[in-house]
Amino acid sequence: MNRSPYQILQKPIVTEKSLAAKEGNRTLCFIVDPHATKTEIKEAVQIVFKVKVDSVRTSNFEGKERRRGRTFGKRPDWKKAYVKLRPQEKVPEYTEIA
Repeated sequence: MNRSPYQILQKPIVTEKSLAAKEGNRTLCFIVDPHATKTEIKEAVQIVFKVKVDSVRTSNFEGKERRRGRTFGKRPDWKKAYVKLRPQEKVPEYTEIA
């Protein structure tokens, strides 16, 4: 792993859906580096939060095209990761980053 875990895990997603997944399914949700693999994401979460990861699911999102007046722009592409923890692990709070 060439990159720091903090470069791979860019920021947590805090929405109603992600908080429900966190409490009900023991699943954490992050915006991650678009080039990160599932293995890198798993290792980064294990290092940062000191927990054991069961599985990782990812989704790629294309940035939307935006307009301001007659100029066009595009939001950046991004990647979301759902990280499921093992059953015996305590679910960390996002503020408990080591």
